[in-house]
Amino acid sequence: MNDSSSRRQYAPATQRNRKPILEVLLQVLPSTGTVLEVSSGTGEHAVYFAPHLHPRNWIPSDPNPLARESIAAWRESCPTDNLYPPLALDASDLVWVVERDELPESLHDIDFQRDPIVAIANINMIHIAPWSACLGLMAGARRILPPGGILYLYGPFKQGGRHTAPSNANFDESLQAQNPEWGVRDLDDVVAVARSENLSLLRTYTMPANNLSVIFQA
Repeated sequence: MNDSSSRRQYAPATQRNRKPILEVLLQVLPSTGTVLEVSSGTGEHAVYFAPHLHPRNWIPSDPNPLARESIAAWRESCPTDNLYPPLALDASDLVWVVERDELPESLHDIDFQRDPIVAIANINMIHIAPWSACLGLMAGARRILPPGGILYLYGPFKQGGRHTAPSNANFDESLQAQNPEWGVRDLDDVVAVARSENLSLLRTYTMPANNLSVIFQA
């Protein structure tokens, strides 16, 4: 069986957090242009956000081929004209695929003069990735975003070196048991990296389940 339903992956947290995240995106994203989602995972966020964010374009991406297959399957089952096929993109890459002179064929019908990448969305990645992924994300945002462009982060964060809830402390411990390079990041450290890439912290939003939405501007 090779239909889209057999290739779609599911992340239970998506059903719980997608509406609160969308509410923040509607407040902070530029009203037009293209949004690049870095580390789209299953693709469930992409297919939910894109139709709500017209006329913006939404480009999902992920370094994992199985994730990209799931994103493509979700896109097939929930088509919308402003959601594009997933790109193979690793946040820690020194040059992202959208920066190359020869863009992937799937993006050829986007007029990047009219609809440039004005925002980058990154949901639940930096704690389930080496620190180099956060560094690469900030560097990529600095290279790609125009002045006033938005970088949106979502996930759990320490604040002032401390976990904000016992559940986050337990989650952090479980992440580091899986991979010592993973773990819940301190917001101060993330802000410092962003500042080094000329990204300013605009605002943080308290989100359900002890998560934050963190908004940076180029």
